[in-house]
Amino acid sequence: MDLDQQTQALVEGAPQDGSTPQLVESIAPALKILAQRLRHLQYYVMQTLDDSWVMTTLGHRTESEIEKNVIYAFPTLKDVAAGPFALSDPNMIAVPVPVMDILFQMLAMTSIYSIIFFETPGNVTIGTEVQRAELETLVHQFLQSQVDADTQVNIPSDIA
Repeated sequence: MDLDQQTQALVEGAPQDGSTPQLVESIAPALKILAQRLRHLQYYVMQTLDDSWVMTTLGHRTESEIEKNVIYAFPTLKDVAAGPFALSDPNMIAVPVPVMDILFQMLAMTSIYSIIFFETPGNVTIGTEVQRAELETLVHQFLQSQVDADTQVNIPSDIA
């Protein structure tokens, strides 16, 4: 599924309450900008049996009081097995998730700092980090530009 199809699926899957599908559609360009920086259309995310995504707390190398919560997104199942998770844990599974869904879900996850997308199959040591704050800023910019466009008054050039 390409990014436009993923966007359409997000819009169609939104609660049909009269405003949520339009809101999802309005922030989709921000999600798409970030998704285009990534190499894959789908990643594997570890989750628990109750559908909660598994977070990992990373500590700073030199300042032990600094920590951040991240979610890992892997390009293949084989890479999940090479990652930090015990696949033998019967309470966790790796599920394929479209990249637009990952970014959209990230907006609702206030306790995470970022998602680390491993881009190269076979390499789970170097990834592309997308910070939640960066996503929020981009979404706010898109929403603000739409508000500005909706409230802009078009003054005819021959008004005088």
